[in-house]
Amino acid sequence: MLRSLLLGSSFAVLLAAAPMAASAQNSPDIAPPPLEFTHRELANGLDVYAMPDATAGTVTVTLWYDVGGKDDPQGRSGFAHLFEHILSRKTINLPYGQISTIVENAGGSRNASTGQDFTNYYETVPPQYLETMLWTHAERMARPVVDEAVFNAERDIVKEELRQRVYAPPYGRLGVFVIGDNSYDQSIYRRAVIGSIEELDSAGIEDARAFHEAYYRPSTATMIVSGNFDPAQLDRWVDQYFAGIENPERPLPVLERPVSAPRTEPRLVTAYAPNVPLPAIAAIFPGPDASSDDNAALDVMGAILSRGQSSRLYRSLVYDKQVAANAFMGSNVEEEAGVVTAQVTVAAGKTVEEAEAALNAEIARIRDEPVTAAELAEAQTELLASDLRQRETSSGRAFMLGQAIVAEHDPRAPDQAVAAIRAVTIADVQRVAQKYLDENARVSIRYLDDSQRPEGVSEDSWKNPATVPTYLSVPPALQAPNELLPEGQRQAPPAPGEARPKAAPEIAERTLSNGLRVIVARSTDLPIMNAQLVIGGGSSADPADRPGLADFTASLASQGAGGRSATEMARALEGAGANLNSGAGADSSTLAVSAPIASAAVVGDILSDVVENPDFAPAELERSRTRTVNALTVALRQPGPLASQVLTRIAYGAAPYGAPGTGTPASLRALTREEIEGFHDRWWRPDNAALIVTGGMTAEEGFAFAERTLGDWARPAGAVPTVANRAGSATAPRIVVVDLPGSGQAAVAAAVRGPNRADPSFYPLAVANAVMGGGQGGYLFQEVRAKRGLSYGAASSLGARSEAGLITAATQTKNESALEVLDLVLAQFDRVRTEAPTAAQVTDRETFAAGNFSRSIETTGGLGGVLAEAVTVGLPLDEAAAYAERVTATTPETMAAATGLLNSDQAYVVVVGDSRIFIDAMRAAHPDLMLIPAADLDLGSPTLGL
Repeated sequence: MLRSLLLGSSFAVLLAAAPMAASAQNSPDIAPPPLEFTHRELANGLDVYAMPDATAGTVTVTLWYDVGGKDDPQGRSGFAHLFEHILSRKTINLPYGQISTIVENAGGSRNASTGQDFTNYYETVPPQYLETMLWTHAERMARPVVDEAVFNAERDIVKEELRQRVYAPPYGRLGVFVIGDNSYDQSIYRRAVIGSIEELDSAGIEDARAFHEAYYRPSTATMIVSGNFDPAQLDRWVDQYFAGIENPERPLPVLERPVSAPRTEPRLVTAYAPNVPLPAIAAIFPGPDASSDDNAALDVMGAILSRGQSSRLYRSLVYDKQVAANAFMGSNVEEEAGVVTAQVTVAAGKTVEEAEAALNAEIARIRDEPVTAAELAEAQTELLASDLRQRETSSGRAFMLGQAIVAEHDPRAPDQAVAAIRAVTIADVQRVAQKYLDENARVSIRYLDDSQRPEGVSEDSWKNPATVPTYLSVPPALQAPNELLPEGQRQAPPAPGEARPKAAPEIAERTLSNGLRVIVARSTDLPIMNAQLVIGGGSSADPADRPGLADFTASLASQGAGGRSATEMARALEGAGANLNSGAGADSSTLAVSAPIASAAVVGDILSDVVENPDFAPAELERSRTRTVNALTVALRQPGPLASQVLTRIAYGAAPYGAPGTGTPASLRALTREEIEGFHDRWWRPDNAALIVTGGMTAEEGFAFAERTLGDWARPAGAVPTVANRAGSATAPRIVVVDLPGSGQAAVAAAVRGPNRADPSFYPLAVANAVMGGGQGGYLFQEVRAKRGLSYGAASSLGARSEAGLITAATQTKNESALEVLDLVLAQFDRVRTEAPTAAQVTDRETFAAGNFSRSIETTGGLGGVLAEAVTVGLPLDEAAAYAERVTATTPETMAAATGLLNSDQAYVVVVGDSRIFIDAMRAAHPDLMLIPAADLDLGSPTLGL
């Protein structure tokens, strides 16, 4: 089914486009094209799906195993996920971390993920590395090395991942633990996939070896290869590397499924957690499994309730009553069960009871009253348009197919799903609402800050009283453990083959009579388009006392224009299957719209009004102000985002780049309608803008769209405004510690000032950045994660701005290791500067950086973003084609010349965390640091309020 449309997972093959249901006949005709594949099964049970695409610039190899969180052994929750980490690291022929090195040195990317029903491993690489990737998958399936070093390192890393994803974010515990534990009762899905610190600590290496022997075999695996390759050659390689792998003789472990008694009484759960800025509520109802015929109607119901700004929950809770900062409701299905969940963050100044009353009213309304024909048509269009976008890349199509296979065991399930979405009726929506939104089976959750926890109430008061099932204990491994072979005895990976040609985007440019620059890049045969309007100025044009003005202006412009209210505009866009996003970066403001080409006329009319005739209605201004302040309040209680904001301020000080682009609660509350109109009138003009159209339109179709949409945009008299000295003079380096009590992790970030994006040194610095913190082969990842297990990830980035950008290193770690990680991060700046890289190292990191860039332009939105950056910072439009060549021209000498600025003595440093745990040791090592309580921090001030 089309579960991906709400929840981020995807399903496969749409071979026929059925007619739209009668209620949706006035909607645009959106017919996602079919996914084409072939299938064969080897004698050992391995399923192989091939999805060739001669136009793709890459090939994606995915291997899905029929093992997931539900198969975690008794007392070993999180084990399938832990083993996913282990299996990515070492084999008898590959030393620790070598798989990642091979992939990155090929210019590719790799990762893996674990769900309740599956574990998958995947790489996207240039086509000439397909054989190499197949060989690495065969190594992991048949010849992995699970030793103490690998086991202990990966367990530490998984614990840091849990801290980063669950304990550090304000609502991490709510989503993973509180909602997760109460979604099911006596069910195999009761435990969180990520597990717990306690059960991870209780596991041992023999558990890992037994787990692999029990579940990892050809008969539990499905391989999907998608992209630019020769199918006949793929068959030969698959036979060569996989046909000889045998299944273990003993059968797969089988757990007798526990039977949950149906819930017949509602239950209220109150949970408390540290660092929760706004209360939250949730409602959980039992739902169907992935194969249920009800899923299409539930998808439509979820879209009507919470997809977009015209949805019922948004309009009622967020827009009209303003009792919620955000609200969502949708179904999450697994292979054997599912849940329907609503989650609401309560708006500042509103009560939990007010939010609950508003949510309950909408749940009752969709149960008790039929939805309208217009709501049904809009939801169907949104779902089909979302599916269309998911098919844009070969890797996206591979994941659609894989998810269908593991969830429904039917690669053609999406054929039926698209037809089912189109066929959903008003009566179907009400039927599933009445069937699944059963108040007698509901679990209601209140999630509050720990400061509100009454004395005597335990920290785990949220736990489900139902008994957790007893899971299998996997039998011990019978085979002798593998060991890494001596260097001279190891089999070398297959060498890359010949490069395969790929299609390049066709870029054309024209300037309209009003001065608007128009760029059209045809990049796909799919009937989709992406239009980005880039307006010079951006947040660096904000007045010093009004940070956030540019961003707020761009956001508010789409909240009513040309006689349409915000709700009417949202309804028109969403009914056309379009998404409109707006905001401001440091150097420009952007309006970006994604839509099926069939909706181009509707989208153009709305974009024209947003640009030329925004209402900036006082009521909408106040609504937007409230929503933005609520969102900012949440963001500034998360260590990573907060560290980023503070780092920018101390690096640029009082210069325009230093102010927070999204504003502060104080600056947003002070904005007036006159200031917003003034900013719009001054900066939003056609001769200060460029419209970039990417996707399936030809050049002439794109130019015609631009003329029709913005050809009448009047150019005002007078010169285009400018911003002087955006970056300012370099400020003195310093270390700032922000005390965020209750933070589940500490964020560590450091930066030095770099060149502007158009400076020729940007390209060798891109390679240096890849050396320091690019991917898993970067120094940061290796020193912080791979060698010491102190973080889930550590990386660096090279900022692209019209004036001096920042070269930034960032990571998160447990509070106890904040000082150690800080010193490791600073050491890597000096290491890149002082250790001369070899020519081979430079070449490998060039390939990595170029490969990342090439993958970024595979989508219409990604290509549009690269062209938008080129326009903003003054690069030629050939950057999309020439970036790789410019990066790969780097030599050890040019890189050494560019890296002189990477000096830890000149670094700006920010640490955000629960400082009581680490401040004494950190102050002893860095006596000049500045400590600021988060409650006293003022990002609107160049001095941070001190």
